[in-house]
Amino acid sequence: MRIVFMGTPSFAVPSLHALIKEGYQVVAVVSQPDRPKGRKKVLTPPPVKEAALELGLPVLQPERMRSEDAVAELASYEPDLIVTAAYGQILPKAVLELPKHGCINVHGSLLPKYRGGAPIQRSIINGESETGVTIMYMAEGLDTGDMISSVVVPIEDEDTAGTMFDKLSLAGAKLLIETIPPLVRGELKAVPQDDSLATYAPNLTREDEKISWTASAVSIFNQVRGLSPMAGAYTTLNGDVFKVWGCKPIAAHQNDVQAGTIVSASAEGIVVQTGEGQLLLTMIQPAGKRMMSVSDWIQGARAIVGSRFEVEGQA
Repeated sequence: MRIVFMGTPSFAVPSLHALIKEGYQVVAVVSQPDRPKGRKKVLTPPPVKEAALELGLPVLQPERMRSEDAVAELASYEPDLIVTAAYGQILPKAVLELPKHGCINVHGSLLPKYRGGAPIQRSIINGESETGVTIMYMAEGLDTGDMISSVVVPIEDEDTAGTMFDKLSLAGAKLLIETIPPLVRGELKAVPQDDSLATYAPNLTREDEKISWTASAVSIFNQVRGLSPMAGAYTTLNGDVFKVWGCKPIAAHQNDVQAGTIVSASAEGIVVQTGEGQLLLTMIQPAGKRMMSVSDWIQGARAIVGSRFEVEGQA
C-alpha cells in the first residue's frame, strides 16, 4: 500500500516514524514550506521535513495545496492512502478523491469538540480535564469529516501545552497504527460528527496571551499552562512586558485588595490578587531578561510588593 504522509510540526513526527517502523510504504511526505524563524529570520525547515529527509523520503512543499501543479505532483505518487497530521491546509476535493482508501487525519482533540488549529492549547486554557485524539476522514470543511477512531487522554494539573503535545502526538501515532489495518480491510464504520456539539479552537492571537487579572486564579492558571512553552502568557508591570511561565492557584483572597496587586514576594513565588482567589507565580520573565524562577529574581525585587500589574479599564 502506497501512503503519502502530510504534516508540518513536531506533533506529526511520531506518526510518520510509526508508519515507517510498521513497514508501510511511505512514497512521499508533504509539508509546509520553510519559514523564517527567530530574531534573525533564518529560513528553517519544519520538523516533519527534517524527519522525512533523515528517513530518505521525498518531500513536497507546495505553498498552496489547492494549486493544479501541487495536485498533479501529488497524484504522480499514486497514493492508496493519504495520512495527515497537523498539516496546516484544508485539502481540496481533487486531493481528497485521489487515494482509494481515502484521506485520514490525526487530530488532537475529541471531535466534534475543538475543531481548528489550536485544539491542544484551547482545551487546557478552557480548563478541560481530558482531551484526546480522533482519527477522521478528511473533508472539505474544517475538521468536519466522519470519525473513524479515538482515544481519550487525561489532562493533569501539571500538564502544559508542551507536555500535552507530546502525550497526544504519541497517542495519535499509536492509534494510527491500530486503525489502518481494519480501515483498509473495510472493517471500520465511520461515524458522522454531530455539528450541534461542535466547538472551535482557532489559532491563538496576541490578545489570547494577555492576562486579565480580574479573571479567577484558576482561569489564569489554565491560560498560563495552555500557552507554555510556546508564546507564553504576559502582563505588564510599570509599563514593561512581564511574562508568566509557571504558576498555581492558592486558597486565599483579600476583598480589600484590587485585582492585579502583588500581595507578597518571596523565594517561593510572587502572590498576586485576582478577581477570584490568588495566584502564586513561580516561573517568570521580566522585560529584557530570560525565563527564570522567582527565587532567582526576587533578591533585587522585594520592592514590588504593593505594585500592581496592569488591569484594563482600571487606573
